[in-house]
Amino acid sequence: MILTRNEILKAVQTGDIVIDPFEESALDAASYDMTLYHQIRVFIEGLNEIDLMEMAQDAGTLLNITRIIDVPAESYYLLKPGELVLGMTLEKLTLPPNIAGSLEGRSRFARMGLMVHVTASFLQPGIHNTRQVFEIFNASRNAIKLRSGVRIAQVIFERCEGNATYAGVYANQRKI
Repeated sequence: MILTRNEILKAVQTGDIVIDPFEESALDAASYDMTLYHQIRVFIEGLNEIDLMEMAQDAGTLLNITRIIDVPAESYYLLKPGELVLGMTLEKLTLPPNIAGSLEGRSRFARMGLMVHVTASFLQPGIHNTRQVFEIFNASRNAIKLRSGVRIAQVIFERCEGNATYAGVYANQRKI
C-alpha cells in the first residue's frame, strides 16, 4: 500500500521514516521530492571495458573507471546527449523494516528526455541514514544542465507485508 502525504508526514513525525534534511514543502500527494547533491560521478573519457562478472564480485570496480566532479550551487554540469552519470540525493534516508520505497524521476524532467533512474529504483526496507544514487541518462538530443539543489526525483513509500532489513553492499552509502 502506497503512503499518501498525511501518512508520510505522520511517519516522519514519529521517526519511523527519517529524511535529513526534511522540508514539508517537498511533500506531494503520495511522494517526497529528493534533491540532487553537489557531487556527481562521471565515466573517464575513452572506451572502458566493463566486466559484469567483476562488478558482481566487487562493486568498487566502478571507482576505477569513473571520477567525482563537484558541482557548486552557482554552477552546473552539462550532460551531453547519450551520456550517463551517477548522482546522489542530498537527503539521507532511513526506513523502518516494514516500509520500502521507489525512487523515480519527476515527469517535468522526463518530458525533456532526462532519465533520473535508468534502473535500480527500489529502496530496501530498513535502510539506514543512506543517500540514494541516481543513474542519470540524457535520452534527448539536447544538452541538459544538471544543477545541485534541484528536486530532481521523488521517493514513493510503500508498506511491506512483514519486516526485513537490507544489509547489502550499499547498506551504509553516504557518498558516490
